[in-house]
Amino acid sequence: MQASLWRMVWKWFALAGLAAPFLLVASSAAGEADAPARGEVQRRLYVAEPGIRNYLEYGGHGLLVFDIDHGHQFIKRIPTAGLDEKGVPINVKGICASARTKKVYISTIKQLMCIDLVTEKLDWERAYPEGCDRPALSPDGQILYVPSFEGAIWNVVNAATGDVIAKVSPNSGAHNTIYGLDGAEVYLAGLRSPILSIASTKDHTIARTVGPFSNRIRPFTVNGRQTLCFVNCNELLGFEIGDLKTGKVLHQVVVEGFQKGPVKRHGCPSHGIGMTPDEKEIWVVDAFNQRLHIFDATVMPPRQVETLKVRDEPGWVTFSIDGRLAYPATGDVIDVKTRQIVTGLKDETGREVQSEKLLEIDFQGNQPVRAGNQFGIGQVTGSSSPP
Repeated sequence: MQASLWRMVWKWFALAGLAAPFLLVASSAAGEADAPARGEVQRRLYVAEPGIRNYLEYGGHGLLVFDIDHGHQFIKRIPTAGLDEKGVPINVKGICASARTKKVYISTIKQLMCIDLVTEKLDWERAYPEGCDRPALSPDGQILYVPSFEGAIWNVVNAATGDVIAKVSPNSGAHNTIYGLDGAEVYLAGLRSPILSIASTKDHTIARTVGPFSNRIRPFTVNGRQTLCFVNCNELLGFEIGDLKTGKVLHQVVVEGFQKGPVKRHGCPSHGIGMTPDEKEIWVVDAFNQRLHIFDATVMPPRQVETLKVRDEPGWVTFSIDGRLAYPATGDVIDVKTRQIVTGLKDETGREVQSEKLLEIDFQGNQPVRAGNQFGIGQVTGSSSPP
């Protein structure tokens, strides 16, 4: 009966001259895996643990999966590698994923691991002599830029095998990494340098730099057109803005109405900054005051408009793919439009979950169809609209 019904539907579309548009609607968005023809999309939040240093009290060890569409209920814990010689879990440093290749990558201070998103099994784990920090994955899922652990180099890695194919050496205290949406450039920030390095993916060399900023660079983000960067710096409660094309520092934006104070981690007032996918807002963390400060990014320099209280010191912030939800490292889930905390992440034991290493991955059936980013990166490119 079902097969007969589908034949009737296809016959109607063919007679109406609509078969081609029907196929176009069924095709996936550019840059992501082809989705199955039928089935509802399930949105999942993937949280790598231990994602606050090596502290197991914030969610234990593994890759925790939450149901975004049903109140962020805990679904499962996927076993991961990343252990020291005594079998103790090591600090997770970053997470990135590709729906096209169906892989998720997790780095620790020593290793990089690849997990298959369909089988949920470990494909490989590689230890690099220089260690690892927060990596970035190319839009096609083929290449990883993997910073050494606060060292001199970034390893350029074949994402299928973990083999090192090149090295980039800014000698900046390698730390945070963002792959541009067009795949042509990678942005490399070291925590011992006020200079942001920009690598060309054609030959994996430094093409140009931005800065110097007022102090050493901490977390940062970029817009979708890859013309601007928004940078946290040591000693600054707020952020600075750099021009990715000219290399000049354009603005410093200081949080108003709040004072700096001692923090538990990272040693800087603001360790976390994200741009909403529609690029209308910048969200900046404030560890000492346990706040998120929101800025209107439709004006330049961005204007402070609101402040939100969270349940602990935030050390990161990113967003859902559609930009409707904000995910600070504290485990709070925030509605971007209403500014309300809608829930808090909890694991299978009821323990509050916190992590600075998390992203959204969407599925149809058991097949990944979209993957978000651990960084809150702007998604407006040219005249196109964000997701």
